[in-house]
Amino acid sequence: MSDLLRSFQESLAQTSPNPMGLDIVHAEGCWLTDRSGMRYLDLVAGLAVNNVGHRHPKVVAAIKEQCDRYLHVIPYGEFVQEPQVRFAERLTSLLPPGLDSVYFVNSGTEAIEGALKLAKRVTGRTRIAGFRGSYHGSTHGSLSLTDNETKKYRNRPLLPDAMHLAFNDETELDRIDQRTACVVVEPVQGDAGVRVPAPAWLRALRDRCDRVGAVLVFDEVQTGFGRTGKRFAWEHSGVVPDVLVLGKALGGGLPMGAFVSSAERMRLLTHDPVLGHITTFGGHPLPCVAGLTALDLLESESLAAHAERLGALFRERLVHPLIREVRGAGLMLAVELNDPESVQHVVQHCLSQGVLGFWFLSCPSAFRIAPPLVISETEVELACGAIRKALDSLSQARKS
Repeated sequence: MSDLLRSFQESLAQTSPNPMGLDIVHAEGCWLTDRSGMRYLDLVAGLAVNNVGHRHPKVVAAIKEQCDRYLHVIPYGEFVQEPQVRFAERLTSLLPPGLDSVYFVNSGTEAIEGALKLAKRVTGRTRIAGFRGSYHGSTHGSLSLTDNETKKYRNRPLLPDAMHLAFNDETELDRIDQRTACVVVEPVQGDAGVRVPAPAWLRALRDRCDRVGAVLVFDEVQTGFGRTGKRFAWEHSGVVPDVLVLGKALGGGLPMGAFVSSAERMRLLTHDPVLGHITTFGGHPLPCVAGLTALDLLESESLAAHAERLGALFRERLVHPLIREVRGAGLMLAVELNDPESVQHVVQHCLSQGVLGFWFLSCPSAFRIAPPLVISETEVELACGAIRKALDSLSQARKS
């Protein structure tokens, strides 16, 4: 064991008994390189973070240029900081009316917390609603909405007055009533194994929230910025939320989250009390310039359309007797196998071939495919070949 690996295990708090432990020294495009020189084709993208690829030269240049100007200067909201203003300006220019004011925070889960506080302030209500299979983060409010009891039971009590409805089921929508402050939904469920709802269901959800005065919140932390083949996943259905929650790819590879709503709603956070939501590092200038550059690349390089096309290529190439289903949208895919053991076999076998895959917390019978959106056709073919080879090896192991 190397000194670095030993220190990793002893000095850093761990999240699982058996972390992957790859010692990465370089990353570029869709490739990671470890200390031994082994290269890995990245099908995870830092969990849907590095949409424009690792270390895109334009993103790196923007970060370096901002480093020569200033880093943190004051908690969010006090100074006029051009990186924040320009990023918010550009982001809202791509969103419909009613999503014209951005509050930058540090992560997706913090953005969920901000959205919950805003919804309670807007409605004067306390009940919050999420969905079966959902995942919204690890803080207390986000966990209250998340439907994964193994992540929750050691952390109770969580927020009171939280309920979960069946996902993609119109018969459950009547449970949303005049007591409901907000309904938080992933327009494509991620950790549940990439579940895509019917557009008609999202429209019915929108109608129900309008009828009872509940705030509709879309959690696009994973689905945003081209991942599903559209700039944002809400565009597949045309259903516009009252609050849009962003994270992961938002910061261009740096930590960042945001919740977006109307200026009218957001003004409620400025009084009674003043500083109704506060953050020290939200809107830090480095993630802002990185995120703005990544957003411009998403548009100029048509990465959403590229994700749609390359996602279709993955579906076409991933045919094997052991694959039950490949589902998802764009480059947000789940490959369904028979059991968790099969998933672990495929992930580990692919890793030995230099292809990095990953699993889901709440869907152990599938593994995820969510590479940087800049992945090429050649790289897709390489990845699919490695996955099919891993599945062949699993078939052989079962026969012997």
